[in-house]
Amino acid sequence: MRYTKHYSSPTELLTILQDRGLDCSDIDDAESILRSVGYYRLSGYLYPFLKVPKSEHRYKSGSTLGSAVSLYEFDREFRQLVFDQIERIEVAVRSTITNIVCAETGDVFWMTNPSRFAHSDKYNKTLALIDKEIQTSREDFILHFKQSYDDPYPPSWMIAEIIPLGTLTRLYENIASNQIRKKIARYFGLTVPVFVSWMTIVTLTRNSCCHHARLWNRSLSLRALTMTRPLRPWVDNNVQQGRVFFTLCILKHFVDIIRPNNAFKQRLVALLSKYPMIDTSAMGFVKDWQSQPLWSE
Repeated sequence: MRYTKHYSSPTELLTILQDRGLDCSDIDDAESILRSVGYYRLSGYLYPFLKVPKSEHRYKSGSTLGSAVSLYEFDREFRQLVFDQIERIEVAVRSTITNIVCAETGDVFWMTNPSRFAHSDKYNKTLALIDKEIQTSREDFILHFKQSYDDPYPPSWMIAEIIPLGTLTRLYENIASNQIRKKIARYFGLTVPVFVSWMTIVTLTRNSCCHHARLWNRSLSLRALTMTRPLRPWVDNNVQQGRVFFTLCILKHFVDIIRPNNAFKQRLVALLSKYPMIDTSAMGFVKDWQSQPLWSE
């Protein structure tokens, strides 16, 4: 099957939307929106307004372009809020892993020491990624190290700053000492398998935010591991996995440890209040979410 769709200009696309039953009169310059945001990106926010079956591309009565744009603006602000939490988590995880392994081993070059890792094949793959990052990095501290020292690799705290978060998680997962892995996971109130699982979800969400991808009603096929006896306040079993609210719960768990007096909940509540048209059930929110142990304080 060959792709046969042809290019349509913003003017033509606006006519197509109107012919399909979308009211575009509530936006002063609807064509400008299609031109600056792009029809393909905006179509993800128009999708909830389609009649069933959605394959017929007919809009529900009363659907407006302004409603889709409001949904787009909510998602944009929502990604900013989420990424703000992920930034705190990422920085803390990089620092914690580096500090604990250096303190426990006395080896500042542990990230590039094969004896520190359990599986050589996995280590070789991550080392190749480290090599690539060091070769292409333009960070001042990496350039200074290369100019000043004869060692083949910088110390771990420098490498931790330039490798992707996913690579750092794979390094952690491969650390030979189970006691060290436990100590790192316990710092974040988790077991080793759950820490790895949650960091994978944090990384996937981070990548979505970085690429400005739709987040508000996105579903993850990856199931997260959970603790049968949580060490810290958590949520009831009625919170659905794979929905964005479950991801928010993971972020809240980490941020509460990193910054106990954070304003994540308050900012989330304020954002939802700013956009009252948002269907929070499509995001996986449960009705009593603010009274759940994790969110009640």
